[in-house]
Amino acid sequence: MNPTDPRLIRLIALFKLLKAVFLIAVGVGALKLIHADATNVVEDWAARLGLGPGSRYVGRFILEAASLTPNKLKDLAVGSFIYAGLFLTEGIGLWLVKRWAEWFTVIITSSLVPVEVYEIYRHPTAIKVLVLIINVAVVGFLLYRLRSERSNVRLTSRPLAR
Repeated sequence: MNPTDPRLIRLIALFKLLKAVFLIAVGVGALKLIHADATNVVEDWAARLGLGPGSRYVGRFILEAASLTPNKLKDLAVGSFIYAGLFLTEGIGLWLVKRWAEWFTVIITSSLVPVEVYEIYRHPTAIKVLVLIINVAVVGFLLYRLRSERSNVRLTSRPLAR
């Protein structure tokens, strides 16, 4: 695909915007759980979805919900909203095909790669590996695009030889 074609940039923008929507939902959910019994809420969700509380993953999730304090929920909500703001900024800027957004995305996404690698090391899952691969591909493509645009600018700005 041509690096000047905005379709791939817009696909990356949609990916960032979807992550922002997910984090906003997490933040709102955490705020709603502050004044509720998180364990009962999770058990109710599991029952509505037809998941047995005896399941290994559901049981672990219920135990995690039981350990949530209001302060932990506030921290989760604030962190989710901060990251959602970053992803919204990236997504909107990329959708508008702004050069600053490409640099912003390269910096933010590459700065999170070590955290993702550490998380995979601690608790490896296929989803974490997939997200890491996507993020590395996004950074690689954007760097390639920025370099090729820079080369094009240099070539077009050179004075003609006489």
